Amino acid sequence: MIDAAVQWLLVTLAAPQVGLFSVFVISFVSATLLPLGSEPAVFAVVKANADLFWPVLLVATAGNTLGGIVNYWMGLGAKQVFAKERQTRWFGWLERFGAKTMLLAWLPGIGDPLCLLAGWLKLPFWPCVLYMAIGKFLRYLTMTWILLYIPDGFWRYLGNLF
Repeated sequence: MIDAAVQWLLVTLAAPQVGLFSVFVISFVSATLLPLGSEPAVFAVVKANADLFWPVLLVATAGNTLGGIVNYWMGLGAKQVFAKERQTRWFGWLERFGAKTMLLAWLPGIGDPLCLLAGWLKLPFWPCVLYMAIGKFLRYLTMTWILLYIPDGFWRYLGNLF
């Protein structure tokens, strides 16, 4: 029964008519603390339908930013639950640069915890969301552009090096 449910989910998410929905869900989930990358989904949908380039980037950015917002709220809630605050250099760095640090929310491995810490430190919500969205959009734009417009021969050459 579980196998059938997983198979149905995979088929549904892969269907072309729900490509944007799939990108949104995958981008959202990948921005939480779960280890999942959204770039392959973004690239697959854009590669399958180049007319969706901008809609896919915007939907991926929205999903990924909303996932970052969930992390922000989790950090805010954690702060309220755990009254003792341990000061580390990350806290000092985040307090020093404030919401602008959310430009780095796209970075693998540290971006999601940054959003969590922003909530913990009660950095201003809307500026954090704005900077998160900018950073995530620029990541999707750059990654998709590179994957689409760098010649295939380069990727084959690079693959042969490793």
